[in-house]
Amino acid sequence: MFNNSSKILFLSILMMSTLISISANSWMGAWMGLEINLLSFIPLMSDNKLMSTESSLKYFLTQALASSMFLFAIILFLMNSNEMYSNSFMKMMIFSSLLLKSGAAPFHFWFPNVIEGLSWINSLILMTWQKIAPLMLISYIIYKPLIITSIIFSSNVGALGGLNQTSLRKLMAYSSINHLGWMLAAMYQNNLLWMTYFSFYSFLTFSMIFLLNMYKISHINQLFSLFYYSKSMKFFIFFNLLSLGGLPPFLGFFPKWIVIQSLVLTNQFFLLTIMVLMTLITLYFYIRLSYSAFMLNYYEINWIKNSNYNNMKMNMLMLFSFISSFGLFMISCMYFLL
Repeated sequence: MFNNSSKILFLSILMMSTLISISANSWMGAWMGLEINLLSFIPLMSDNKLMSTESSLKYFLTQALASSMFLFAIILFLMNSNEMYSNSFMKMMIFSSLLLKSGAAPFHFWFPNVIEGLSWINSLILMTWQKIAPLMLISYIIYKPLIITSIIFSSNVGALGGLNQTSLRKLMAYSSINHLGWMLAAMYQNNLLWMTYFSFYSFLTFSMIFLLNMYKISHINQLFSLFYYSKSMKFFIFFNLLSLGGLPPFLGFFPKWIVIQSLVLTNQFFLLTIMVLMTLITLYFYIRLSYSAFMLNYYEINWIKNSNYNNMKMNMLMLFSFISSFGLFMISCMYFLL
């Protein structure tokens, strides 16, 4: 991706446009940043493949719809600016358009289909960086009935949608929708909480996609047959998966833990129960991947040695996997020492 000067240019514009959106002091400035962001991501998506071209078209159409809704709501706001926070219709329109931009349920219809046609690097950008500007703008204008609806829908869709998938891209997309529900719940409490959750989620997604991209894995059946002769690689990939799912000994449980604690303190028990139950379903499909690979497909042949452990990518992968697996333990130690 980075061997092309035009791609580096568009990536730079992509990053700057997000900064324009989150630092804008007016809704029009934020809209402008979102538009530049959209138009700089489209060339990055197009890799001269049929699937990526289809994905970029789907992405453009849905984002254009969201942008036009957003702009229409801003124009309504400018026409009667005194009634902005009393007029729930305008608030709902802005909030809905931003949910559509971020891919949160019930406006998630485009997200798994778009990711299915992208490369792993573009999927990573779409699942992490492209969510920053819409989520930051959502945090400015929280509309209570719609955010609670979106939290419940995102948790349900992210959990149930991933059950029937064989494509790892779609699995990661539905996992992202589920995590988005948790981020919105964290945002409903306070801003620092969702930023913390987003940081942990971005790191875990990056470490997982780094591994999948390195071995060019796209489907579940590739996982079962890929690491026959490497026990450590099996542990790396499945510890990362379980950490992303939020299993307690791993780092991925930490952001969920702080959100659960915050929801308990504010007596949001109904919301919390739904989110935890749906997270258990996401854990089911992660463990479904891990269990068969751990228990069934491993050949113990000691005299076959793999010689590719010394390169830089492998060292980075081992570092990310170590942090992902034992990060919660390290954070706990630091907390007690300080």
